[in-house]
Amino acid sequence: MIQKLIEKIKKTNAPIVVGLDPMMKYIPEHIKQAAYQEQGETLEGAAEAVWQYNKAIIDATYDLIPAVKPQIAMYEQFGIPGLTAFKKTVDYCKEKDLVVIGDVKRGDIGSTSEAYAVGHIGKVQAGSRFYRGFDEDFITVNPYLGSDGVKPFIAVGKEEKKGIFVLVKTSNPSSGEFQDRLVEGRPLYEIVGEQVAAWGEEHMGEEYSYVGAVVGATYPEQGKILRKLMPKTYILVPGYGAQGGKGADLVHFFNEDGLGAIVNSSRGIIAAYQQEKYAQFGAKNFADASRQAVVDMIEDISGALASKY
Repeated sequence: MIQKLIEKIKKTNAPIVVGLDPMMKYIPEHIKQAAYQEQGETLEGAAEAVWQYNKAIIDATYDLIPAVKPQIAMYEQFGIPGLTAFKKTVDYCKEKDLVVIGDVKRGDIGSTSEAYAVGHIGKVQAGSRFYRGFDEDFITVNPYLGSDGVKPFIAVGKEEKKGIFVLVKTSNPSSGEFQDRLVEGRPLYEIVGEQVAAWGEEHMGEEYSYVGAVVGATYPEQGKILRKLMPKTYILVPGYGAQGGKGADLVHFFNEDGLGAIVNSSRGIIAAYQQEKYAQFGAKNFADASRQAVVDMIEDISGALASKY
């Protein structure tokens, strides 16, 4: 699957991923009202609004992008109907031949990690048959429990030719409370990055590993260091746009081949119509605003890479 991701990035010339992180405040009123009229003001109604919102954005952008990244918490808050909307979103994106990165941030003791891995990127047995649960192509993984919590994901990934992105240096403001702490004179994120590179040697594709890393766009200097520590690691870069990251900040996350990183934007794309820059589209044409935001993001990042490489 890492090869498919790389090939689609090359084909689209768009090293970006759209974060499908729907919140009710992003969803236009006409979408919500239609869903509530059909399903009532219920969890089912809210989940239907989420699904219709996602579908419109996917339809408007799938030909421009290689991948999407749905954040499962935004769906879990609506209970079982929300998880149904998550699964429908994953399946629809795969119908559109998009690579799906499930932003689930799982990580626990070995047997629990194995169950998470089976549910999200593997197959589960029911009697004599096997079924895929959520069936993403990649998922995000929290490494805080160490190798016991990560290796089950790698093992299932090997079986399925799927991958993971391990949290290394996250984009949130308080990430440094733990990640920047010095351990034997070095920040913890460097040590985690080295371990990610080592894990990656166990599950290599042709050019890059199936074991990727999450490094926030808001920390470009740390990104430069981690790029050197993890030369064969694909870096998922959150924090573009709404969190302050811009194309010029991101060139050091990439290798000289112009590959090695994929940049995420969530509300900057899915809620673009709420920004002054795209206000002319209006709520009725929210998906068209999202498409234009994707075009602008591609131009920003491609221009920055062209000037660097």
